[in-house]
Amino acid sequence: KLLQRAMLRGRREFVHPIIARFMGSEAQLLELLKVLDDVAADSAHNIPVATKALATIADALAMYAGPAGGLRSGPASNPSFRAAFEALQPSALRLEEAVELLAAQRDRWLQQRRAETMMRAARHYEGAVARCISNGVLTCVCATKATQPPSFGDWAVSEVPSRIDLAGGWSDTPPLCYEHGGAVVTAAIAIDGACALGCRARRLRESKIVISIEGAQAPPTVCTQLDDLNDYCSPLAAGALVKTVLLFSGFVRLRGEAPPLEQQLIDAGGGLEVVTWSRLPTGSGLGTSSILAAAIIASVGAVHGVAYDKADLVHAVLLVEQMLTTGGGWQDQAGGVYPALNISFSPPSLPLTVRTEALQLPREALQRLDAHLAL
Repeated sequence: KLLQRAMLRGRREFVHPIIARFMGSEAQLLELLKVLDDVAADSAHNIPVATKALATIADALAMYAGPAGGLRSGPASNPSFRAAFEALQPSALRLEEAVELLAAQRDRWLQQRRAETMMRAARHYEGAVARCISNGVLTCVCATKATQPPSFGDWAVSEVPSRIDLAGGWSDTPPLCYEHGGAVVTAAIAIDGACALGCRARRLRESKIVISIEGAQAPPTVCTQLDDLNDYCSPLAAGALVKTVLLFSGFVRLRGEAPPLEQQLIDAGGGLEVVTWSRLPTGSGLGTSSILAAAIIASVGAVHGVAYDKADLVHAVLLVEQMLTTGGGWQDQAGGVYPALNISFSPPSLPLTVRTEALQLPREALQRLDAHLAL
């Protein structure tokens, strides 16, 4: 009962001393796992609580396996867990069924009474936790409005600054940001007096998609068939971010009975060229990838006749990064999309919602801050 109360109150910091009491024997461990299974199943409509219960199962399995179980980090792709993971897909979320499938396979592995197998089960529970967190993020709402697209062949250009975070960093990261709430103070910054990141997009007469990075030595990525887009969720694949944005925005459809890419582009009014750029080095810590995603979404949306307000653009990046499988929080895009100095919040609830307010500082204070910034 104490463990159940801790789960329902969202206080996982009190859970480890409780589960440590169940590490004395296998029978105690199984009793603990049954309690956590019940909490997760009974919380099928409460993603944060179910996620905590599954994460605690992973902790318990790893704790019982101990050093003999090997590394806790590693793959979670055993085919025997596939059905459980499929039940956690956002398009057909069946959380209670997933809990039952996870428990059944876990118990089969526990019958082997091997520490290594127990640790592997812990890793697969962590895989389930990651999918639950993704489902939490995907509750955020992104609205759009129709707009007049640019004339055929004209560029839709989006330029955005990078950002620095001044306080609250990491509180924007899921699940923390929707379990306990997040608040981050950011400042949009120019590099050498100019926006460091940007994207431009335009229609092409040819039925193809051309993706390139300005100034890069690598040749453009050219997509002429749907198979060329299948690697959109592989972050290191050429053009993966742009491909994900195209699918997110509805510019191209990949699943179901989607027509060939050529036909989709003809129906949409032509092909597409997308060029991105960044004046910052990789890994600069200035929110580059998320802010660049916002620029791509804005430019592709404009060509597609769709516009986003700033709040919806912040949400759109969250959704795109889930599709891309990189995940992440919201402070980067919020810091780049909104000008000057701001504080952004997300309340401790679902659906995940981010709102941003401008911080008003005296001009002298802003000038002093600006004078002390160096890249």
